[in-house]
Amino acid sequence: MVKDLIEKQVIVVGAGNWGKNLVRNFHSLGALAGVAEAHPGLREAIATTYPDIATYEDFQSALKTDVAAIVLATPAPSHYELAMAALAADKDVFVEKPMTLRTDEARSLAEYADQQGRILMVGHLLLYQPAIAWMRDYLASGEAGQVLHVATQRLKLGKVRTEENVWWSFAPHDVSVVLDLLGNPKLQQVQAHGKAILQPNIADYVQADLRFQSGQSAQINCSWYWPLIQRSTVVIAQKQMLVYDEVQQTVTIHHKYIDTSLNHQDHGNEIVAVAASEPLKIECQHFLECVNTRQKPRSDGWNGVAVVEILEEAQKSLDG
Repeated sequence: MVKDLIEKQVIVVGAGNWGKNLVRNFHSLGALAGVAEAHPGLREAIATTYPDIATYEDFQSALKTDVAAIVLATPAPSHYELAMAALAADKDVFVEKPMTLRTDEARSLAEYADQQGRILMVGHLLLYQPAIAWMRDYLASGEAGQVLHVATQRLKLGKVRTEENVWWSFAPHDVSVVLDLLGNPKLQQVQAHGKAILQPNIADYVQADLRFQSGQSAQINCSWYWPLIQRSTVVIAQKQMLVYDEVQQTVTIHHKYIDTSLNHQDHGNEIVAVAASEPLKIECQHFLECVNTRQKPRSDGWNGVAVVEILEEAQKSLDG
């Protein structure tokens, strides 16, 4: 558990659509010392909602405080520069996904955080989803046998971006889950294709096929131009198959597989009861625990590097 958090030790930078959720959670945990937001209207809204919290007009003002940690909920292109500056100012850092837009920048952040002895954590939210955590632990137990393949879908009629494609907007979640459930294997190859339907050169639909040095594989499908909300993770293992329906919040174990004689074995299925908890609150609590105990975050800087590497390699494949 997080130790007594009467001491306010976090400043959130960016109070937009997602940043306001981080503000709410860190405030509810008693850890919010302030919010830095350049937009006057957003800053005023924060001051009205949280009159006990300091507000700052810019990032540099937040850095000059003696607050222990900085939480970055700013646009992705700013992540590298702001995170590096915060680490250099001896702050622990939580940065939203994607960690950076380039693998070399992500690696520089992870290496610098290690050198400085600072906590660096990336907002790979689904790693803190209780259902995903349960699946990770269950697969690690060996009950399902060797994990061979993971397939994810993240499809809906959603907010269309103009500065990034759906791969960079949606896929960081699923890439982090794929790596987690496969046991963090080393990447071998990424092949991706996509379609830009609404805007030139900005893909609205992307499918990526991943191969790893371990022999495992994965497929990720994402779209923000889709009639149905489909969010799922399917795990194919030697003895069982697992399906996580993110919309219904259910995990189903299918006791079925193909045996060594290529015969179909089916022994039914069961739905697993997984405790309902807010992943973002769990994620925020974990960051505070890491700041207080100096333990390595589950989604640490090197986890961020692995995810950005796959995101970048897939983008190269998309660009042809």
